[in-house]
Amino acid sequence: MIMPQTEKIRVLIVDDSSFMRMAIRSILFKDPAFDVVATAADGVEGVEKAIALKPDIVTMDVEMPRMDGIAALKEIMAKAPTKVIMVSTLTNEGAKSTFEALDAGAIDYIPKNVTDSNDAQNIFRQELLRKIKDAVKSRYSRPTGVTAPLTRTATAISAAPQRPTTSKFTGKKIQYVGIGASTGGPVALQEVLSRIPVNFPYGIMVGIHMPKAFTGPYADRLNAKCSMTIREAVDGDVLKPGLALIAPGGMHTTLVRQGTHIVVKTQPISNYPQYVYIPSVDLMISSMAEATSGSMLGVILTGMGNDGFKGMQLLKQKGGVTIAQDEATSTIYGMPKACVDGGVADEVLPLGQIGFEISKFM
Repeated sequence: MIMPQTEKIRVLIVDDSSFMRMAIRSILFKDPAFDVVATAADGVEGVEKAIALKPDIVTMDVEMPRMDGIAALKEIMAKAPTKVIMVSTLTNEGAKSTFEALDAGAIDYIPKNVTDSNDAQNIFRQELLRKIKDAVKSRYSRPTGVTAPLTRTATAISAAPQRPTTSKFTGKKIQYVGIGASTGGPVALQEVLSRIPVNFPYGIMVGIHMPKAFTGPYADRLNAKCSMTIREAVDGDVLKPGLALIAPGGMHTTLVRQGTHIVVKTQPISNYPQYVYIPSVDLMISSMAEATSGSMLGVILTGMGNDGFKGMQLLKQKGGVTIAQDEATSTIYGMPKACVDGGVADEVLPLGQIGFEISKFM
């Protein structure tokens, strides 16, 4: 009996660089899971081929002639909704364009490495293969409840639909909040933090899987769209009320107690070779649980894999409280699922409710 072949993932490559088109095609050609159905040299051609060929995934360059990647993405979403992964340069401008693309409906992004080093090329190859495969498994639609940006003068919680004020955590005391995310996280985190008011009395630490060049611009973007103060963390920062710090990319972040303060310590990845994801959510939340003696809330949002589970497990052992995003609103139900299946999630909530729940600890 002849077994049916597994359907291949049909990919459209859109990039104005013939070198990048060839490089991406060569990487995918060597993996039997993929079928490159076409390539396009600019956004106009990319939109036309996306509509005609209906690929499973489009890889989209950002900067292109005739029509750039953002405009092409919006056209595709309007005319032939498809999962799109942006291929972005590792620059400040590349980061800004990437976050705009994620807001417009791109499912993920891959940092474009333009160096000739074998290490950089291997990282790009691994990221390309992993992220395309992850995207195919992901939910297509944007999670419900994602809000329009709020002005910095607005009180976020009063600008959103009201929910009952009772909470499963009534009577629980926290002093800090730790949040982890990965795929789908940039949009999800903006939704969560936009619901937290400017006078929130606890410090927030965020770990999200991003390269070094992206975490600073991402923090700036959140700061402009949310009412509380948000910035990229630096070594020696103190967690303070009304402040959310984003763990810097390209390194790990731990939290330690110094007197009455909880202080950020950035760590080279060579110090913690056991952690695959950078920055590691497990390491961040575990160290934070130790430093706070469990007097914190841990939150795990959308993302592939199980990073964050061990940190949440330790937090539960120390008496902390935990929330995981639900499956229906997760782009990738991996990190939250690990916490739910492992029994370390006190509450499982839709994305649109998580910011409200955090705010109830005021």
